[in-house]
Amino acid sequence: MLENIRSSSDLKKLNNEELAELCGEIRSELIRTVSANGGHLASNLGIVELTVALHRVYNTPEDKIIFDVGHQSYVHKMVTGRFSRFGSLRTHNGISGFPKKAESEYDCFETGHASTAISAATGFARARDYRNERHHVVAVVGDGAMTGGMCYEALNDAGNLKTQLTVILNDNEMSIAPNVGALSSYLTHLRISAGWQSAKKRVRRITDIPLIGKTLYRIIHGFKKVIKSLVLRNSDIGFFEALGFQYFGPIDGHDISSLEETLKQVRTYSVPCVVHVLTKKGYGYEQAEKRPEAFHGTPPFYIETGDRMKEPQVRSSGHQMADRLSEMASSDPRIVAITAAMPLGTGLDHFAEKYPDRLIDVGIAEEHAATMAAGLAAGGMRPYFAVYASFFQRCYDQMIHDVCMQHLPVVFLLDRSGIGGEDGQTHHGVFDYASLLPVPGMTVLSPCDADELCDMLSWTIRQDGPVAIRYGKDGTRVQFPQERAPFECGKWNIPVHGNDLVLLAAGSMLRVSLQVADLLNEKGLSAETVNCSSIKPLDENYLKGLRENVPVFTLEEHMVTGGFGQYVAEKARELGVRTPDWCFGINDKFIQHGSHSLLMEDAGLSAAQIAERILHILGRK
Repeated sequence: MLENIRSSSDLKKLNNEELAELCGEIRSELIRTVSANGGHLASNLGIVELTVALHRVYNTPEDKIIFDVGHQSYVHKMVTGRFSRFGSLRTHNGISGFPKKAESEYDCFETGHASTAISAATGFARARDYRNERHHVVAVVGDGAMTGGMCYEALNDAGNLKTQLTVILNDNEMSIAPNVGALSSYLTHLRISAGWQSAKKRVRRITDIPLIGKTLYRIIHGFKKVIKSLVLRNSDIGFFEALGFQYFGPIDGHDISSLEETLKQVRTYSVPCVVHVLTKKGYGYEQAEKRPEAFHGTPPFYIETGDRMKEPQVRSSGHQMADRLSEMASSDPRIVAITAAMPLGTGLDHFAEKYPDRLIDVGIAEEHAATMAAGLAAGGMRPYFAVYASFFQRCYDQMIHDVCMQHLPVVFLLDRSGIGGEDGQTHHGVFDYASLLPVPGMTVLSPCDADELCDMLSWTIRQDGPVAIRYGKDGTRVQFPQERAPFECGKWNIPVHGNDLVLLAAGSMLRVSLQVADLLNEKGLSAETVNCSSIKPLDENYLKGLRENVPVFTLEEHMVTGGFGQYVAEKARELGVRTPDWCFGINDKFIQHGSHSLLMEDAGLSAAQIAERILHILGRK
């Protein structure tokens, strides 16, 4: 049936039996494609019926549906004309794992980070009203995203707007990891409110009354707020309604009929509404239902067992980091670890196994995490905040104002730095140097591998200021041609000595620079390869020793603008020594999605491309 669904209008033609068959097909296709390509499975299995119901009730793409976080948009893509391309999901030049305006007019807004959809929807609603248009605006928000403070800023504004805007609260009791915080407890209370649930069942029985049953039910349903006030305590509905929203729910998110019935009623309201929908993450696939966290974002796997097709040969950098942090915590009771709903992704689940009381999960609230870390540090603790580099962008002001201005010993552990891979442009960590390097007092480090990351981690406890360490997921050890020198802040080491040119490699690019040196050696050029793991402070003594007649090149997995190369160039000018002849990095563009190796080629950062470019600059090719 999926082959015949090319738009929301095709969905509207189906009867209940056909809808059930379609939902089954969608789940099969989700499991088949994600098992082959990797991706976000559990959240999409849980939102099948809700997505179908939304497109049947609303007139998309005229009506606007905005998905938060965006990883739950796979079903939306399938039923809006992209089923024939769905097999290319998350592959190079294939369809994205997140909404993309360039893909379809049904993707009205691009979302890759949590807690943004209600704000965007409020903007869409205002734009509609300014332009005297009449379409509906819907934000589909997971309960995990509701742990982010931006949602509350948006709810506060939207509730005051007093215009049509619908927030679908897709409540599956978890985000990436199980939800934490007061709101999670509040939603749990709403789910299990026996008075409301039993009252709804009693009201539905009215439809059994001959002749007048259905009419009477519609009348009562129209006075839902009155019924709620009789069977629910004020606190049950007060939160959303105090903000100016009409509250509907909780509703079974896997019952299309109930969903459509509710959504049709909500469409008649001209004020902001919240529809509380209960879904099960991983619904319809036993392996994902049992382990929803593991199937939130999964690599390719065997459908029968749920086991990964390729188990990683080495532990991720994050897990190696967490093991070292656990060792440090055994002798230093001041150490605490912080995550923003990502204990598994950042490796801190390993830390939690040994010190569950010293892992703080704040939910999807990076801004709060940064300032809370500042408070911990000011109070005498030593906080380590592990966060994806792309998500760290969200706490820029807190990093400057709350941590660095007070010179507090907070360590930011920026995981997934550099080009991230299949998740695409919203998840590449390529802007952090530009945000960190200008900040006074901030130490910025970039290890070449997990071994050096662990050495840096041990060093951080011996200093008393803010530190940021950026590193990629890959935990593979770099093979040095000779014994590596121990890490020393402000000092670079030289794995390969050479006389014809200098390669200054930051972090992950040391591995590439060693390959470049080999390629250049085949052309008769001897390249000195430098492991520049201390980004700020730079090794000024090494820079002062640069020879004026030897070309210098910098390499980084970061934007060129504001990056390591430009920082070296500025420091070289200040010292009166040779500035870099070329800075290799990412030019002024967003990188798409695909495998890391293909995206490095897209950015011109493969070893072969760099070597060829150097030969051209030097007039050797």
